[in-house]
Amino acid sequence: MANGAYRRQPGEPIVRRDVWRGRPVVGWGGTVVSDTDDLLALYMPEGGPLRFPPEDFFGGPHPWSHKDSWSGHGVLQLQRPGEMHAVWVFWEGPQRELAAWYVNIQEPFRRSSIGFDTQDLELDLVIEPGGSWSWKDDEQMEEWIERGRWTADEVAAIRAEGERVAADLDAGRRWWSDEWASWTPDPEWPLPQIPEGWERAS
Repeated sequence: MANGAYRRQPGEPIVRRDVWRGRPVVGWGGTVVSDTDDLLALYMPEGGPLRFPPEDFFGGPHPWSHKDSWSGHGVLQLQRPGEMHAVWVFWEGPQRELAAWYVNIQEPFRRSSIGFDTQDLELDLVIEPGGSWSWKDDEQMEEWIERGRWTADEVAAIRAEGERVAADLDAGRRWWSDEWASWTPDPEWPLPQIPEGWERAS
């Protein structure tokens, strides 16, 4: 069986990588929640490791390079196969209440020998628990063209995906279930690790 061709099991630790034109730029230690024909759900727990290669990130350090692990309540990431966005679920406070749904525009996921690859496309939509939503980071897109991360055509495609999601939200359409807001991880799941050579895995 080819690397990454099999289904991952709930509770299985993986590495989720952001890969830009074949070059990994971020590694996240995560855990599989669900891997089916319809949905990939990954959980990045509190304390889950973050790794960054030493290379320059388009003229400067990666914005998260000062972090070595995820903090807070962790984040759940929901993505349907072939789609250009994922829905991230954030919680806050001692009662672990829903903080926001976060539509992260990103490349469709691809399987690797150590987990899953995608690429954050920077543009986001933040949905408050009450349902109102707002754009996040749209003002940075032109700068990324100047810094060589994307072309003008790629940014147009990224924004088109954001507009498509925004139209669904305005029409009251969501493909994910509100039940994910009350989801909790299995306390028996081990803290994931990132193996040596993660940036070279295929």
